[in-house]
Amino acid sequence: MNKDEAHSILSQCLRGYRSLSREELVVWVSEGRVDTKEVVSSSGTKYQVEVQFVWDAKPNGDVRVIVSVDDGGISALLPSTDSFILGSDGRFVGE
Repeated sequence: MNKDEAHSILSQCLRGYRSLSREELVVWVSEGRVDTKEVVSSSGTKYQVEVQFVWDAKPNGDVRVIVSVDDGGISALLPSTDSFILGSDGRFVGE
């Protein structure tokens, strides 16, 4: 897996989800939603992207959004991963 490509895909995905409202993310946590998609990089490599929405520490508290990217090969066992936490006050935690 090309780590630079994977990091670029991670960053793009995180930006998109960070622009969503807390209310929308809370609904997705409650639904147990998991987004999956395939992204083709500029090199033509296909990457699988998985996005999970979970409570960070306790129900109805902070929301954690976790994005994982792999190219379907051995990297599926150890994907590139990044996340953010949106606090109950609507601010990003730890930033």
